[in-house]
Amino acid sequence: LALKEDIVPRQVDKVVFVLAPIMSAVPAFISFAIIPFGPTVSVFGHHTPLQGTDLPVAVLVVLAMSSMGVYGIVLAGWSSMSPYSLLGGLRSSAQVISYEIAMGLSFVAVFLFAGTMSTTGIVNAQADRWFILLLLPSFIIYVITMMGESNRIPFDLPEGEGELVGGFHTEYSSLKFAMFFLAEYINLATLSALATTLFLGGWRAPAPISTVWEGAN
Repeated sequence: LALKEDIVPRQVDKVVFVLAPIMSAVPAFISFAIIPFGPTVSVFGHHTPLQGTDLPVAVLVVLAMSSMGVYGIVLAGWSSMSPYSLLGGLRSSAQVISYEIAMGLSFVAVFLFAGTMSTTGIVNAQADRWFILLLLPSFIIYVITMMGESNRIPFDLPEGEGELVGGFHTEYSSLKFAMFFLAEYINLATLSALATTLFLGGWRAPAPISTVWEGAN
């Protein structure tokens, strides 16, 4: 896609038109930084946690970044100066915002049980049992909202190929078009990794294996 001809319609707001796909892709990559892939490991005497960064409010960073991604969708629709793109942008952004409220509420029970919003702290709190056993309703709500956030079936209606041609990215081509889809699929991987971190013990094996056999982790 990056090597295809980049077509920019004559009437678009060029600055915003170029910035919109960047505003969608960058937050998706930032979100992935707080996912812990393992404990602290020793590499040639250097102790390194297998995580980009950990923050006291790491989970809220994901919510903040997904909110920022909405701006990319709205601005892409608006800057295209096309009624189809504008309607597609409004529909897509409305869906993301509506599912984010339920997603945030499903996190609250995890925060209360773990006593922290740090992703590493949440994984450590699941050493004796995974939160999916204690918080199954929250997990189910999260999975449904995750599908809605990432436009998976059956929540893939906002793009509206039938009546809106292709939604907010109708006028995009080449690398800009690729960046929207890159953002969508990176976001899907991030949301899936977050589900594992919050409810499925993160990098830990199921208890009691995780406590008996360290190598299982």
